[in-house]
Amino acid sequence: MTINSKFTRYEDNNNIWLSQEREQGFNFTDHGITPTVLSSEAEVGQAMLNELYSTVKSKEGDINIALLGGRGAQELHRLLGELAKSSQQDDLLARLNVFTQDALAPLSMDNSFSFVRDFERILGDAFFKKIKSFTPMRTDTKDIESALVEYLTKLEELGGLDIFFIGHGPEENQASHLAYIKPFSGAQSHHIAGIIPISSTILEHHISKFKAGGSLVNESDEKECRSAEYILTLGPAAILQAKKIVQSVVDADSAPSKIKTYANVLNTQLSSNKEEAVLQLNTNPGLWIRLHPNTKSFVLPNLGL
Repeated sequence: MTINSKFTRYEDNNNIWLSQEREQGFNFTDHGITPTVLSSEAEVGQAMLNELYSTVKSKEGDINIALLGGRGAQELHRLLGELAKSSQQDDLLARLNVFTQDALAPLSMDNSFSFVRDFERILGDAFFKKIKSFTPMRTDTKDIESALVEYLTKLEELGGLDIFFIGHGPEENQASHLAYIKPFSGAQSHHIAGIIPISSTILEHHISKFKAGGSLVNESDEKECRSAEYILTLGPAAILQAKKIVQSVVDADSAPSKIKTYANVLNTQLSSNKEEAVLQLNTNPGLWIRLHPNTKSFVLPNLGL
């Protein structure tokens, strides 16, 4: 596999991580999380849209966002899809550079279990016609690493993410993942993206999440999805360098383990000792969100907070 000179490649226990050549120093300051409990998924979607509106007001030119897959942002996507059918926010949509944040691979881009198809289903044709650009992680190529470098190069050239819309995924031992940064995958603060071997538990979670979210799925797509070998994911550097993090957790009813895993992230303070903090983050990557100074976390009462 080739690697662009702008990125450095690390391999750790079959996990491949890419870093920008000009690594940015990072301050390990624990900012904690202050969740905002809203009464419905519709309110969470509106709150997320309001965060986009506030970024649009405070910045000129392009707005770069990473879409969240699965249930977490479906209401936001429905709202954006409705706006795209009208002309009231055409100026905003024309400024949007939209990126995906994770993917299973290898997987054909039109597989019903791919995030791209789910985005197309909910956001609708009008949205994709009106935005400035859409850059998914390619999952249908033999050279996944080079395709990921192309994706990262575009993200870097556009100046990084203005908003990283992010979720919260449950893991064993009351740990969690952000994007698809898995426990013990060796992700560090300078890693911008990674390629991680897939586990059967992740595949099961992914498939059940898509079915619960209302995706129109079929047997052959499910079979292809179950044969995926890797997870492509943005890494901690992409999270930490984003200008704003907007988290949503809305599906604790169908994924009840999130009640404990979210509480764990909320209540675990990161050690002031950097080496200990690195160990905590590797054990429970959901904690990376605590290191971002500009985070909103929108949740429902079913998290039991």
